[in-house]
Amino acid sequence: MGEGASVPGFPFGDWAAGRWRAGILLRRVRQGASLAITGLILTLGSATTHAHRGVDLPDSATETGGGPTRSIAGWADFCRRMPDECHIDPTQPKVIPLTLSVWRALRSVNARVNARIKPMTDQAHWGVTDRWDFPDDGFGDCEDYQLLKRRMLAERGLPRRALLMTVVIDDINEGHAVLTVRTDRGDFILDNKTDEIRPWKSVPYAFIKRAGQESAAWVSLEEDAGGGRAEARVATAEP
Repeated sequence: MGEGASVPGFPFGDWAAGRWRAGILLRRVRQGASLAITGLILTLGSATTHAHRGVDLPDSATETGGGPTRSIAGWADFCRRMPDECHIDPTQPKVIPLTLSVWRALRSVNARVNARIKPMTDQAHWGVTDRWDFPDDGFGDCEDYQLLKRRMLAERGLPRRALLMTVVIDDINEGHAVLTVRTDRGDFILDNKTDEIRPWKSVPYAFIKRAGQESAAWVSLEEDAGGGRAEARVATAEP
């Protein structure tokens, strides 16, 4: 088509043809912008999905308990003084669904208590060999750390029935107390020696016994592979 010629169907010549070409160009620009926005939305949606997928909740085995056994004397005394802390509500679940919010609560409480409380033996703190209590003055030994974590998690709505005080022999062959949290992904250990929350099988301890979920009686966890009992070594749990 030569310069100055009319476009067929446009009786007003070049002016109408220019308007027609401008209209086509504008529609193409709008289509391109729309496609770009759609692509951006899809990209952001994919990124969000991948971000959520990247937060992997851990898995663990379930700690299998044996028969009933007597509790620690310090726990029995604690329960006499604070019966509400030891009451077993059979309507509460034994296992917690390990959601992302629960996992964040466990990590936050474990780290906060570990940072907040300063270690001190019961002898130095209370003038007795073994006393289980809340470290509300900022000092305590291992079981006191775990009692506070248990209380804080219960205040956040987690059932006490799934938050179990547990006695172990630690990596230096001494009595030690940790908190076992029973979840639908397995049993996890909160410990004042580390901010890391570990599956119970990854903890370098010998598990002796833990609080029961059915009654005041505790549950034996001791494998007793050597034919002797380790219970005498956990008469008290040191910091």
